[in-house]
Amino acid sequence: MRSIWKGSIAFGLVNVPVKLYSATEDHDVHLHQVHDKDGGRIRYQRRCEICGKVVDYEHIDKAYADEDRTVVLTEDDLSSLPEERSREIDVVEFVPSDQLDPIMFDRSYFLEPDSKSAKAYVLLRKTLEKTDRTAIVHFSLRQKSRLGALRTRGDVLMLQSLLWDDEVREANFASLDERVRISAKELKMSASLVDSFAADFAPDRFTDDYQEQLQQLIDAKLAEGDALDTAATFGETEDDGESGGEVIDLMDALRRSIDKGRRTPSDRAGEKEGDTKDAKAGASKTSTKKTASKKSTSKKSTSKKREATKSAPRKAASSTAKSAAKKAAGKKATPRKATPAKERKSA
Repeated sequence: MRSIWKGSIAFGLVNVPVKLYSATEDHDVHLHQVHDKDGGRIRYQRRCEICGKVVDYEHIDKAYADEDRTVVLTEDDLSSLPEERSREIDVVEFVPSDQLDPIMFDRSYFLEPDSKSAKAYVLLRKTLEKTDRTAIVHFSLRQKSRLGALRTRGDVLMLQSLLWDDEVREANFASLDERVRISAKELKMSASLVDSFAADFAPDRFTDDYQEQLQQLIDAKLAEGDALDTAATFGETEDDGESGGEVIDLMDALRRSIDKGRRTPSDRAGEKEGDTKDAKAGASKTSTKKTASKKSTSKKSTSKKREATKSAPRKAASSTAKSAAKKAAGKKATPRKATPAKERKSA
C-alpha cells in the first residue's frame, strides 16, 4: 500500500506522527462507453465554452457561481487556507464508542506510526481499548476540512471520516405515523424467524454475485470471439409469478420463512456452489455448440459469394458494382488461386 497523507495525531501535549492509507478498495469490473456501430471508444473532452478549445488540466481552475457572478479560485487561493495547510489530526474529545451512529461513517483509513519509536502510537491505541472510547477529530484531506472518528481495529489505529450533522437527512415519512396493531403471536413468530437465521457474522462468506457473473460473461465473450446471449451463458430463468399488489397473509409468510431459514449457512452455501457449477457447465456446452454453428454458417456464406462472383458479368461493370467489390475485398474470405497468364489471354 502507498500512503496518501502524512501528518500527526495531536491531543494535549502528545504528538503521534502517522501515515494515512486507504483501508478499502474497489473490486468492481469497470466498463467504458463505446460506439455501438464500430466499437470506438467514447471520450469526453474538457472544452471551453468561450473559445471552443480543449483545455489541459494544468490550465483548469475552480469557480463558484452565484447567480450572475462567478468567483474563480486558483490553486494558490485554495492552498492559502489554514485548514488546507494543516497536517494535524486534532483530537477534539473522547466519546463512548456506542454513541456513534453508523450512518455518519464515510471513508475508512489505516494509520501507521511514522517514527522510529512507536511508543506514543501504542499508548494511544491501548488507552482507547481500555476506556472503550473513540476520539472525535478534525483533519484536512484533499482540500476539505473533515470530521473524523479515531478508533482501534486490532493492532492498528483507524481513522473514519464522518458526515457532518447537516449532511444526514431526517426520515420524515407520513406512513410512519400510522398506528399498526401487532399481536403477541405475530411478534413471537417473527422472533422465531430471526432465531432460525441467527449466526455469527463472517464477511468472507459473502461475495458480490453480480460482479462474478459480469466477469463470467466477459470471459465467455473473449473465449467465443463474438456476442453471446446472456440467458445462454447463465442459464434461462423463469419468473415464479407475475408481480403485483397481492395481499399476503403475514402469519403464513412467517411460517414459510422459518421453515426455509432452518437450513444451516453451510447448507445454503453448498446449494449456491452447486448452482454455480451447473451454470458454468451449461455455459461451456452452449459455447461449443455456437462455435460449430458459426463455422458452418461461415462456410455456406463463402460458397454463395463464389457462385455469385462467377455468374456476374465481367464487362460493363457499373460504378455501384465496383463499390460493392471494394467492400467485399475488405472482408475476410478464402483466397482464390491465381489464374495462369495463358488462361487470362485466352479469356
